[in-house]
Amino acid sequence: MERNEPPRWMQDKHFNEVLFCEDFLSAHPMVCVDGSFFTVEGRVADEEGIRKQIYEMLRPHFTSGTARRATTLLETLRLEAYTPELPIQEDRIHVANGTLFLNGEFRVEKEFCRNRLPIRYAPSAPQPVTWLRFLSDLLEAEDILTLQEYLGYCLIPTNRGQVMMLLKGNGGEGKSRIGVVMQKLLGSNLKNGSIAKVERSPFARADLEHELLMVDDDMKLEALKSTHYLKSLITAEMPMDLERKGEQSYQGKMYVRFLAFSNGDLESLYDHSDGFYRRQLILSVKKKPPNREDDPFLADKLCGEIEGIFLWCLEGLRRLQGNSFRFTESARTKANREDARREADNVLLFLRSEGYIRLKADSAIPSAALYGIYCLWCSDNAYKPRSARTVSMTLKKHADEFGLEHDNHIQNALGKRVNGFWGIEALVAPPVV
Repeated sequence: MERNEPPRWMQDKHFNEVLFCEDFLSAHPMVCVDGSFFTVEGRVADEEGIRKQIYEMLRPHFTSGTARRATTLLETLRLEAYTPELPIQEDRIHVANGTLFLNGEFRVEKEFCRNRLPIRYAPSAPQPVTWLRFLSDLLEAEDILTLQEYLGYCLIPTNRGQVMMLLKGNGGEGKSRIGVVMQKLLGSNLKNGSIAKVERSPFARADLEHELLMVDDDMKLEALKSTHYLKSLITAEMPMDLERKGEQSYQGKMYVRFLAFSNGDLESLYDHSDGFYRRQLILSVKKKPPNREDDPFLADKLCGEIEGIFLWCLEGLRRLQGNSFRFTESARTKANREDARREADNVLLFLRSEGYIRLKADSAIPSAALYGIYCLWCSDNAYKPRSARTVSMTLKKHADEFGLEHDNHIQNALGKRVNGFWGIEALVAPPVV
């Protein structure tokens, strides 16, 4: 009886790591870029699966230390499969049955890629009638065009649009079904997460590397303490500094987009700049009809039309591309952005209010007294007051616009010299604290 010949990497009881890795890569073709493995199916999100394959190849030849050896070989495999670059391709979509170029060409051949969608390209797929009816019940017609462009925008790895999308409503309208559909469409190229965590956690940003989209299904309404990372990710044109737990930080190329569903606007404690709000596409969904009966199988029905929905998204992408990545925006969408900006920066609304203060060149008011009147105005108008520091910074920033001048030698009611502003007269007495 003939005995099976040992593999070439296991000769004379000697183990050759390099030959093992060569044979492994021959059986499982992949490349390693910046520490991550990629196959023709896209990024390998489950590296434990690679380690298990290595372990199964080793198991017949070792009686101890096999798991440890598999872990070591995984690192050797990174070096053996190393390639300096894997291009970020904006001119094509890697789909389950081949490669679709945005010029209309389709090839069944597959290549190593950063992202491959789990959806087949089927040009004759039927129109997604349930999806279109769902959207017509959810959004106004002109806003559906914006959504179509944005979902198409998420099919390719690019940040050229430089915006995120927020769908807001009172709740129960069914807007989160869009997230379910996108999960079906993008598969492992979509990550569910929290916008607040992206800004707060140093490790959350690295988790979004190589992802096409992050969905925040129920965005928290608490104001962000900072917006630096969110704005940088939305417009990322340069490699970003990323950090994983227990590892040294590194530079990574990011192209993740953000889609959030909420009952209100995305707010910032301190950033009320144009740069924060112009990066947002805010769509208002229609109110849920009081007599509407929800279909518990709606998500399944929508996902059943996924090939047709892909073609619908592709149409939006091509329209967006033809418009140099400028999104179609209805007057309603533009108004939503301006309303969000005004609501967040209520200090400017206060300066334009009547009955509390008056802009008057030869008048002065201490900062503490002005802040007290501002808080009174917020209470009367159901606004959340900003911090005294934020109010002062806003006044200084818009001093020229309102004819104000900051002065730290203004006399208060006790005769002390304090910080304050010239150009404002109090019309009401500040509340006693």
